[in-house]
Amino acid sequence: MTLDENWFSEPHQDIIGFSLRIREKLHEEQTPFQKIEIYDTVGFGKLMVIDGCVMLTDRDNFIYHEMMAHPVLFAHPAPKNVLIIGGGDCGTLREVLKHDCVRLATQVDIDERVTRLAEQYFPQLCDSNDDPRARLRFDDGIAHVKNAEPGSVDVIIVDSTDPVGPAEGLFSTAFYRDCLRALGRDGLLVQQSESPLLHADPIIRPMHDSLRAAGFADIRTIHFPQASYPSGWWTATIAAKDGRVGFHREQAAEALAFQTEYYNAAIHRAAGATPEFLRRKLQG
Repeated sequence: MTLDENWFSEPHQDIIGFSLRIREKLHEEQTPFQKIEIYDTVGFGKLMVIDGCVMLTDRDNFIYHEMMAHPVLFAHPAPKNVLIIGGGDCGTLREVLKHDCVRLATQVDIDERVTRLAEQYFPQLCDSNDDPRARLRFDDGIAHVKNAEPGSVDVIIVDSTDPVGPAEGLFSTAFYRDCLRALGRDGLLVQQSESPLLHADPIIRPMHDSLRAAGFADIRTIHFPQASYPSGWWTATIAAKDGRVGFHREQAAEALAFQTEYYNAAIHRAAGATPEFLRRKLQG
């Protein structure tokens, strides 16, 4: 929603909100799946909004995209085949393809218009769309995972919107069971899991419960700042098909072969620390 013609504001749970001063609205459209708006803001660059919720800004998207990609990829001993569900802005895909060990990265987003608008307004996020290892698919991610060949994927990244509308099924036990089947040995899943301050009970704890019910052997939630998301504190939850969620390629992370803006090995280790209030909730 907008406070007036000079501000975009996203209220949350009727208790907090995040606002950005805007110069102008650059685009608005209703797709078959969702409403997409693009703004030019003061200080945060371009802003993409989906169904009234901030999806990304020029200024801080690098934190989210790096933390959705690098911790899980460095936690896998040899990630070659990566599946991204959602992620239509292509920022996570770009980060995944910085890893030379990745041979195939398939991105499946139900709404092609998110990608086409990202190519127009956030071209820096789409630098890797023409990489020969990239496959862009515009389809139902839930169906794609269900139909995947068993054991064919090393890492699944669920870069989804909030668990409402088209994304609701991406937070279900049934979906996680299909992910478990699609993952090979040492397979890992990571999914954005919202704010621990605001969503520990409605989202993070039920996600842990559903992942366990689906058969995942170990689950760990990592933490990072995200100024433009509700509360400014965000998480991603990593689940291991077998064994523990570790840091298998720690040496490679210490000597990064590519440039990042937020992620490094120290951040990786620190992000896995769990605050006491969340630890108690997750232990039930």
